[in-house]
Amino acid sequence: MTQPTLVLLDRATLGEVALGPIAALGRLVCHDRTAPSQTTARIAEAEVVITNKVRIGRAEIDAAPRLRLVCIAATGTNNVDTAYAAERGIAVRNVAGYSTESVVQTTFAHLLSLAGRLPAFDRIVKSGEYGRSGLFTDATLPYRELHGRRMGIIGLGTIGRRVAAVAEAFGMEVVYHPTSGIAHDERYPALGLDELLATSDVVSIHAPLNERTQGLIGAAELRRMKPTALLLNAGRGGIVDEQALAEALDAGCPAGAGLDVYAVEPLPADSPLLGMRHPERLSLTPHTAWASVEARERLVAAVAENIRKGW
Repeated sequence: MTQPTLVLLDRATLGEVALGPIAALGRLVCHDRTAPSQTTARIAEAEVVITNKVRIGRAEIDAAPRLRLVCIAATGTNNVDTAYAAERGIAVRNVAGYSTESVVQTTFAHLLSLAGRLPAFDRIVKSGEYGRSGLFTDATLPYRELHGRRMGIIGLGTIGRRVAAVAEAFGMEVVYHPTSGIAHDERYPALGLDELLATSDVVSIHAPLNERTQGLIGAAELRRMKPTALLLNAGRGGIVDEQALAEALDAGCPAGAGLDVYAVEPLPADSPLLGMRHPERLSLTPHTAWASVEARERLVAAVAENIRKGW
């Protein structure tokens, strides 16, 4: 049987990870980036299209008469018109679960950096301020332990449950808010959003972006949080109103936030998050929580398996 032509539209999103498992399954054509105007031409001869974020809609599907399979190198499927693909007999397969440990690790990297004031302490040492102090320690920036604090998780799916387990290892109390409105985990108390926000010392978002979560955390919700609380978002950017968050952080409530996702990606230069008076209250990463080396290796292996099953 002739090997299929496999077209990867956004190779750059996968970084340096080797594509051997995929390349072994056909003639692999890679494009680092693909603009919307380039997609139809690039997939015209493809039997298999692999995309992370490049959109595959009705027009793109119609332009690829040999297309049999769309592999999404991610969990979310919103960039593919799955209904039209099904109508045309084209399989669509995504990958779930590959990045859980990576996202959990990044979540706690943000939390520990904010809670322990690590960037500030690092600056004190590297600037020579510590060396000039004459003291063996620096007590000018108090920080508090996570032990005994409440972790409120918004979205207790696979990632949320792992965050809960790690939080418990730190001695934290865990509660959660089910964005579906249906409590589904008896291990932890399920709270309404208002109660979770008002009583949690750390609020960590691990929910998908949908009609229930779009704009879920706005100015009113931020005002309900404790002034000492920390907000983390490794779910989706549109869940948090970024303008409201920047204003709330500058006002001192909540005390800090760690974000890996944004409403517009990459983050535009005029984002309110980049113009804050108190940027030290904000910890930012460029949507990399999913992308540890191990997670990307698992992702490539899973895409290859999806191709094997679909071909």
